[in-house]
Amino acid sequence: MSASASHHYPELSPLFARLIESLTGKSVAVVGHARPDGDCIGAQVALHRVLSARGLDVICVNADAVPRRLQFLTAGIRFHRVDELPADVASRAAIFVDCADHARPGERLKAIFARPHGAIDHHLSNCGYAAFNLVEPTSAATCEMLAGMFLDLGLTIDAPTAQALFTGIMTDTGQFRFASASARCFRLAGELVARGAQPADAGFQLYERESAAKLRLLQEFLSSLRLECGGRVAIGVLAADAFARTGANQEDTEGLVDYARSIDGVDIGALIQLNADGSAKGSLRARNATFRVDQVAAVFNGGGHACAAGLSIKTGAAGFYERLREALTQRLTQMDAGNNL
Repeated sequence: MSASASHHYPELSPLFARLIESLTGKSVAVVGHARPDGDCIGAQVALHRVLSARGLDVICVNADAVPRRLQFLTAGIRFHRVDELPADVASRAAIFVDCADHARPGERLKAIFARPHGAIDHHLSNCGYAAFNLVEPTSAATCEMLAGMFLDLGLTIDAPTAQALFTGIMTDTGQFRFASASARCFRLAGELVARGAQPADAGFQLYERESAAKLRLLQEFLSSLRLECGGRVAIGVLAADAFARTGANQEDTEGLVDYARSIDGVDIGALIQLNADGSAKGSLRARNATFRVDQVAAVFNGGGHACAAGLSIKTGAAGFYERLREALTQRLTQMDAGNNL
C-alpha cells in the first residue's frame, strides 16, 4: 500500500497507511463518541467496512445506541453498547473516531481503552491521546478525512461505505451550508456519489423522518428562546421534564440549537438542557469560526469546533444559564477588543 499518489491528504495518508499496517494480526474496536451523530456513525461504519475487507476482526463500540435516523447505514454491522461488550474487548486495538478527547466516548470506555491505538478526528481541541493521532481541524468531518485517505491509498470504497462517508460529511457541513464545506469537501462528496452514495436517500433518512415528539420538543425550545448581549446571543432552555412532557428522547435534541443561531442578527446560539439530577448540558453554534465557541465550551471543560461546541456540568444546573451567559459575554468582549484566539 503506497501513499505516493496522495493528493487529498498528502501528510496524513502515509500515517494512516502505517496505522493500518500496524493492525496486522490484531482484532480492532472502532470506538465512537457518546450521543453519536452522523459523522461519528458514518466514520465507524466506513472504517469497519474497509478494515474488515482487509481480513481484520472488527467491531464497533458506543456508549449510546445508534440514532433511529442513522440506522440505515448500519446493515450487517453490529454496534456493541457498553453494557454488552464481548469478553475480549479490552485486548482489541481501539481506534477512536470523531472523538475530540479520550473521554468523549464516556468514562467507562475511556477506562476500558486506556491506551487507544489510534485517533482519527477533525476537532480543533484535539491534542492527541493515542499512539497514532490523525487530527486535521480544517476538515469539515471525520468522514471527509477518511474519504480522502481511502482514495489517496487506493482502498476500495463500495456503495455502502460511500453512503456512510457521504452522510457524515452531509451532517457535519449542515447539508453543505457551513463555512467548513471547502472545495476539497465538495470534490470528495462528488467522488463518493460516483461510487454509489445516494444524496437523496441520505437527505430523506436524515431530514424527512421527524417524529411528532421531536416537533413538540422544538416548540418548547423555541418558546424558551431569549436574546442576550444586545441581541447577539440567543439562548434556549429545555427543562428537566421536557422529555417526559413531549414524549421526545435525547436523539430529538439534534439540530435544535441551529434554530437559535438562525435568527437574524444573532452571532451565537445556545441550547441548555437541564437534568433532574442537577447536571446540565450545553450546545453552542456560532455564525462563523471567528467566534471560537470551543473556547467558551472550554471554560466548562467542554470542547469542539470553532463554530460548534458542546459542554456539560455535573452539578449547579440552577445557575448555569447565568454562568454561560457571562462566558459568552466575555467572549464577545474579547472579540470586540480584537482578541480572536
